[in-house]
Amino acid sequence: MSKLVVGKGRRIAVALALSAAFGLSACGSDDDKYVEQPVEQLYNRGLDALGQQEYKTAAKNFEEVDRQHPYSVWATKAQIMAAFAYYQSNKYDEAIIALDRFIQLHPGHRDLPYAYYLKALCYYEQISDVGRDQRTTQQALDALAEVVKRFPESPYARDSRLKVELCIDHLAGKEMAVGRYYQTNQQYVGAINRYRVVIERYQTTTHVPEALHRLVETYLALGVKSEAQEAAAVLGYNFPGSEWYQDSYFLMTGEGTRPPDEKRGWFSRLF
Repeated sequence: MSKLVVGKGRRIAVALALSAAFGLSACGSDDDKYVEQPVEQLYNRGLDALGQQEYKTAAKNFEEVDRQHPYSVWATKAQIMAAFAYYQSNKYDEAIIALDRFIQLHPGHRDLPYAYYLKALCYYEQISDVGRDQRTTQQALDALAEVVKRFPESPYARDSRLKVELCIDHLAGKEMAVGRYYQTNQQYVGAINRYRVVIERYQTTTHVPEALHRLVETYLALGVKSEAQEAAAVLGYNFPGSEWYQDSYFLMTGEGTRPPDEKRGWFSRLF
């Protein structure tokens, strides 16, 4: 009898133990992300996921490093790595939020130039064609210029300078697209204003020769020949070998021949 009681007691104890174990397991499965794990394990999981291009999983693990071990040496690096994982998966808004947080929390960190550069790339890679709103292009330009200004000697400055020029050229392209639209619809004053923005604000871009030629066209359409001549002169002086200069030459002279091959351009003689 005593053996039976002991056996029964054992079975009850085992059942209770199994029940408790099942309860813990169920809790863990329902709320996995709140189970504390070693910092090295979380970080390495993030790196492994990055290597396998599982960017969402990578970002989750890096964020867990920061959440579970905020005072560890890995936490700061994990913030940058989480932002990079979001960037790689084209989750630009999430990446920018993570980078802004890193920049705010670690203003003197050695990875700060990279944080600013990665944030600029998040904007830059969202630039749309000139037919759409260019707010993101302006944000990219501002962020890239910030990299150049703050970290002119960093490894990211040179690429940022190149991308700054591309952003400026893109913004000028937007002005040209709007100007052509106005011109096509005979809204010449609006077109002139857009072309002048290109000439005055984006002087180093590839769009300036066309902008000057379009000014010649619009001024002639309005019957303001003196202004057309002035625009043509500027075009001839600065871009004597361009096709736009040849087109303006034809408009101003009515001749279907090429302009004389002069160093400063034929129209410069007018002034």
